[in-house]
Amino acid sequence: MVNYGQFLNMVPEAALVAVLLLIFFADLICPKCGKDKVKTLGTLSTILLLAPLAACALAEPTTAFGGLYVTSPMANVMKVILTAGTLIVAIMARPWLENQGTRAVGEFFELIISTLLGMYMMVSSGNFLMFFLALETASVPMACLVALDKRKKQSAEAAAKYILTATFSSGVMLYGISLVYAAAGTLYFDDIATVLGAINPFSSQMLLPVAGLVFFFSGLGFKLSLVPFHFWTADTYQGAPTPVTGYLSVVSKGAAALAAFIILTKVFGPLVEQYTLMLGIVIILTITVGNLFAIRQSELKRFMAFSSISQAGYIMLAVLGNSQMGAAALTYYVLVYVAANMAVFTVISVVEQNNGGRTDMAAYNGFYTTNPRLSFLMTLALFSLAGIPPFAGMFSKFFVFMAAVGGHEADPFWVYLVVFIALINTVVSLYYYLLIVKAMYIKKTLTPLPTFRSDANTKLALALCTAGIVAFGIVSCIYNWIATAAV
Repeated sequence: MVNYGQFLNMVPEAALVAVLLLIFFADLICPKCGKDKVKTLGTLSTILLLAPLAACALAEPTTAFGGLYVTSPMANVMKVILTAGTLIVAIMARPWLENQGTRAVGEFFELIISTLLGMYMMVSSGNFLMFFLALETASVPMACLVALDKRKKQSAEAAAKYILTATFSSGVMLYGISLVYAAAGTLYFDDIATVLGAINPFSSQMLLPVAGLVFFFSGLGFKLSLVPFHFWTADTYQGAPTPVTGYLSVVSKGAAALAAFIILTKVFGPLVEQYTLMLGIVIILTITVGNLFAIRQSELKRFMAFSSISQAGYIMLAVLGNSQMGAAALTYYVLVYVAANMAVFTVISVVEQNNGGRTDMAAYNGFYTTNPRLSFLMTLALFSLAGIPPFAGMFSKFFVFMAAVGGHEADPFWVYLVVFIALINTVVSLYYYLLIVKAMYIKKTLTPLPTFRSDANTKLALALCTAGIVAFGIVSCIYNWIATAAV
């Protein structure tokens, strides 16, 4: 008999479900369209999201339903980061929602919270079935968010590409899970690790779980935009509404990255020698392809898509480390990446709203002459993404490099080679991030962007992101908090 009292162990998820229901009923009793509805639901969402944020920060490690739900200090820290990123999206999206003139205001907030709930469950899953259901809970509302801008044909096209690719990747992942189940006879993470640890790594019995690992990782690679599973990314990022693109680029990636780390180290830990080479090749391809294709982009959202592909490669360096340092480095990298990337997308969104919907890089020529403050904040965010000191992005890259080599002292050559190639690519990434800085400060145009004043929501979102870019690199207690949770 099911003990429903175990739901009390899932306080962050319960708080998020309560927030979702409150926003749903507020949407029902606030039927009018326009700025008033955006202001009401936006303010309500921002305030209510503080509840799951606090619940995650204060939650204790626990399990429920026989190990289906397993949360740890590391998972709670990641939930705090994901909720903070969602909070910034809810703030920066309000100017875009006010300009929409549609009835999709309530749906927007309900969908991002539904997606966040799925991500909560992803990082707290202790069973492959629970993980797969959580992944789908996060994916399906995301496809609706991508298609939310009904006035743009590109939005519908982007959603179609996203959902079709997601369906295919889910099938591949499910096939991999079925192979693992056939080899281990269970779907629980701890039990699978025990069974795999008892198998001779050189016997034919290991072929089935290794094949399952490959198929599972291929499906998860879609969520992380890892090469060669990245083809959907640029078209989806370009066609989706800019706030949704920002949400897709950082929040969903953070949840998938920690889930990948937990499953590879906890479930497939006995196969670490088998997957290290595969993971290293994927990391090299992801960082290199993302950087080289980013250089060729003239559309800023496509540019940021390939930037996010490259950043996913750097995140996976922490997974390559397979250590407690790797868990801390990955989480810290996601935290810094949320702050920097959301700052960039906030600027892109406000420029798009005030410049006839343009998101091409040429629109930023001479941007500093008319909007120096936004140009300066954009530059700080780009420098952090590139890893230029003293911004937080430099420290996050340093930690993932150290984590990658720190977990493989016995045979470090291959890992050192991967890290060296990643370091070379950091120079390449600096070049293409500076292309935007060059357009804003150096390039001249006869028709620069008009001077405009940012609204209060944009200022608040940029203030939070900029504070993160600066503070996360110099306030050591933040990393210490993450490192303590990883032990």
